[in-house]
Amino acid sequence: MERTYAADATSGDDALVKGWVHEVRDLGGIAFVIVRDKSGKIQVKLDDSVEDELVERGTELGRESVVAVEGSVEEEERAPTGVEIVPSSIEVLNAAEPELPLDPSGKVDAELPTRLDNRTLDLRKEEVKAIFEIRDEVQDALREKFREIGATEINTPKIVATATEGGTDLFPISYFEREAFMNQSPQLFKQMMVGSGLERVFEIGPIFRAEEHNTPRHLNEATSIDFESAFVDDEEAMEFCQDVTIAAYERVYEECQDELEAIDVDLKVPETPFEYLTYDEAIELANSEGIDHQLVWGDDLTTEAERAIGDAVDEHYFVTDWPADAKPFYIMKGEETARAYDMMHPRMELMSGGQREHRVDRLRDEIAAQGLEPEEFEYYLRAFRYGMPPHAGWGLGLERLLVTMLELENVREVVLFPRDRQRLAP
Repeated sequence: MERTYAADATSGDDALVKGWVHEVRDLGGIAFVIVRDKSGKIQVKLDDSVEDELVERGTELGRESVVAVEGSVEEEERAPTGVEIVPSSIEVLNAAEPELPLDPSGKVDAELPTRLDNRTLDLRKEEVKAIFEIRDEVQDALREKFREIGATEINTPKIVATATEGGTDLFPISYFEREAFMNQSPQLFKQMMVGSGLERVFEIGPIFRAEEHNTPRHLNEATSIDFESAFVDDEEAMEFCQDVTIAAYERVYEECQDELEAIDVDLKVPETPFEYLTYDEAIELANSEGIDHQLVWGDDLTTEAERAIGDAVDEHYFVTDWPADAKPFYIMKGEETARAYDMMHPRMELMSGGQREHRVDRLRDEIAAQGLEPEEFEYYLRAFRYGMPPHAGWGLGLERLLVTMLELENVREVVLFPRDRQRLAP
């Protein structure tokens, strides 16, 4: 018989449901086995209409054992889904060990480290599975929106010979007879691609940063949503970021109400247009909100400052016109400020981007000014010698987008197998 998913079982039909034993309820004289699959749960009834051998087998099932239940589907308004199965056979496909490291039913809470150590079991909880169903929907919405605006999806190397931005937050690896690094960003490669016939590109892929932060917002392997386009300026690129963000929210709002209910989130699509603050206005606002460490020109926005500004703005916003010295070599700069921008959620930074420097002489000078060797970037600079158009772009953190959208406290909640300073397995 062809498999029937729990949510599709219809009264009057015969069904073969395969899944996990969620719960066994023996009430004396009658018992119920709740079987769970990816679509939901269904009740299996064990009473005097069922052979004694099946009743015994059903009541002895261990939680999370994998079973195949075949039988007739009958209407039962008191059942969780309005129907139940009266079994003609129950086959144990694989018995689970009786001592579970966490409770997939959710009746007993587990700490996050325990959950991450046992992620397979953890995702059997409805509210956890819902997060990753939403993550999948968000990535699909992003790709759809990027293609709508004429961007081509690319896949860039994650093993590189030089750092994207310099600094010490690099993971060195042994690459045959030489040293290489895990890439911090696809930045240089996506710029090279806007100089090709592709012009407008995007990528959703991993980035690696050896930062020693150990906070609820930092990861050492993250997923970056990257965009780069020829013949646009910083303002147009920010508009694209706003539109992509809204597309993700709208898709989740329209398609994921069951998942949002499972995690108890009342999602609101952000209002547009997002507010724009210059860097000067941002530090002035943060200082006026009474933060302990008053900011001066050139300071980065601290976590305390971000929270103060977020509380005041109470919506997504952009910070523009950053100090030139604070930005990487590939950002176009004036005497004091750079044509750089960040997109912020009231809780944290989500995106960083800018108008890029497309003039090769200035780019080479800026690489040298930041203490880097232009010769190490020859593969990159070569693309700028043969007709590099003006261009702009950004990188948006997928995990940060999700953790703020879903009102979660820790980015590890939205990653299947997080990588941080303490966690390298599973």
